[in-house]
Amino acid sequence: MVIATADPATLKQTVEARGGALLGYARVSSEGQSLEVQTAALEKAGVAKRHLYAEKASGTKREGRDQLEHLLRSLRKGDCVVITRLDRLARSTQDLLTIAAQIEEAGADLTALEQPINTASPEGRLFFTMLSAFGEFETEIRKERQREGIAAAKAKGADSPYKGRPASIDAEKVRQLREEGVGPAEIARRLGISRQSVYRLSRQVNPA
Repeated sequence: MVIATADPATLKQTVEARGGALLGYARVSSEGQSLEVQTAALEKAGVAKRHLYAEKASGTKREGRDQLEHLLRSLRKGDCVVITRLDRLARSTQDLLTIAAQIEEAGADLTALEQPINTASPEGRLFFTMLSAFGEFETEIRKERQREGIAAAKAKGADSPYKGRPASIDAEKVRQLREEGVGPAEIARRLGISRQSVYRLSRQVNPA
């Protein structure tokens, strides 16, 4: 596998000289994000609009990334896939290496504009693998921080937006407490529910 040096001044000329074309791929994770910065960089590097593949999809899995699959099916010998960064192509080491292998099998190259890498040498291949592994590690660290944040928010109690679904309310328990003469406010306190819920459940148990 060869990842060509991302020199916008010579990239297009070099690829076309060997009979290939530049195929650009841009991706963002959500609908609210813009693809404009990536597509502008790809066009500046020489990617023609007709060879530009862009989509809004998660990079953690291949499912649903139709534009990426279309690009990979369109590859011909001598082509070069152009991206801005490796994490636009994949968010896991295994997936990145799998995609890179597909590009190599097609006889094409891969260029990351902001991360010029040449894996023609053993050192370059090692760096490529390390770079993708660091990207995956960073993603997992971010997920872990999110999980810790949610756990901390849950621990704060009822005011937390992450408290999850409330426990199901035992209507029979409400009935028993009412028969014992316990008032609605005390029932609500004991069961951790609102007084409105107590009144509602009481009506269900003892309809008028």
